[in-house]
Amino acid sequence: MRQNAACMTTPTPTPTAHTPLSQLVWLALALSMGAALSLGITRFSYGLLLPPMRHDLNWSYTLAGAMNTVNALGYLLGALATPRLLQRYGASRVLMWGAVMASVFMGLSGFFTASTPLLVQRFLAGVASALVFIAGGLLAARLGTLQPARGGWLIGLYYGGTGFGIVLSAFLVPAVLDFAASRAHGWAWAWWMLAGTGLLATAILRWPARVLQPLAPPAVAGSTPAAAFDWRPFTYALAGYAMFGVGYIGYMTFVIALLREQGASGSEVTVFYALLGTAVIASSRIWAGLLDKYKGGQVLALLNGLLGVATLLPALTFFWPVVLASGLLFGAVFLSLVASTTALVRHNLPPAAWGAGISAFTIVFAFGQIVGPMWVGYIADGPGGLARGLLYSALALWVGAALASRQRPLHSP
Repeated sequence: MRQNAACMTTPTPTPTAHTPLSQLVWLALALSMGAALSLGITRFSYGLLLPPMRHDLNWSYTLAGAMNTVNALGYLLGALATPRLLQRYGASRVLMWGAVMASVFMGLSGFFTASTPLLVQRFLAGVASALVFIAGGLLAARLGTLQPARGGWLIGLYYGGTGFGIVLSAFLVPAVLDFAASRAHGWAWAWWMLAGTGLLATAILRWPARVLQPLAPPAVAGSTPAAAFDWRPFTYALAGYAMFGVGYIGYMTFVIALLREQGASGSEVTVFYALLGTAVIASSRIWAGLLDKYKGGQVLALLNGLLGVATLLPALTFFWPVVLASGLLFGAVFLSLVASTTALVRHNLPPAAWGAGISAFTIVFAFGQIVGPMWVGYIADGPGGLARGLLYSALALWVGAALASRQRPLHSP
């Protein structure tokens, strides 16, 4: 541990193909704090906060879903801006700016009770999350090229950081909610705690951001512009990924609220969400071989289908072993599905087009996430409640699986 800690406090040379795998792994793990912050904390912790906020502020499920819809809208606008920012400032600076902003906007959410400013904060946090997630994904892809045989695994380590953020949220948010239960708007304390956690993650990100900066620098005057991304050969993969965005976000937004409605205790919610997050962390090893082997939409289709099964289970029964199995399966699949699109880009495009390619998939993903939360919330406000909403989420995921199965690999770049 002393040696690894020393790596983070002494100057580290830019990694190359000859850099030991162990150092690349530590860089990927430190870089994974970007995924932990942008998704695991900034976005997915809201599912834990939704029940107390909805009860305290008298929200409908449609309005509760709108909080994640505007977050996804901000994510979309951030994704649209990111390629230009990457070219002008480089991935490392964009990563750090986004991390600081995401932390600040989470903290500000604790100072408001009216829906409009809360919607604004969720929107701005979404913009910042896109900067972090795309810039971090680009750096992870560059890191993966240094060890092609382990590239899928290194990329998976980055996305697995989302699971670490989920696990942290699973333990910290309920504990803070219990601590602040006697205070007015006690959920605000959880937002402030999450902001502090985000700043800690930002501090950790400084090391990989500095070391990996030469791998994805800003464009210089007179340099060859980044290759354009032609979306037409990726039509089925993009459509399948958009449906993934529609389907998965309904689960992550409302499954805790559904479990609470079904009588789950606070400790049961913590176990369920921590188990889901742990499965996300482990998923980088589970699917790494498939990410390296298949170059078309096979992995995207398989994982969408499995995710649909996981989403449906808690809508059918509250039998606790089945509920836990749902969380395990969901966690083991959903972030690897995100990693599958990065691998698809890496397999089928030249390196100069990776940033634009990752951004294109992120954009359609964001479109799906804009639709999903309010759609599921609207359904949940009607007959059948949240269980019916998750049924429709599962159907969206299975449609995405069918579309992705038609994606064929392009010629190798």
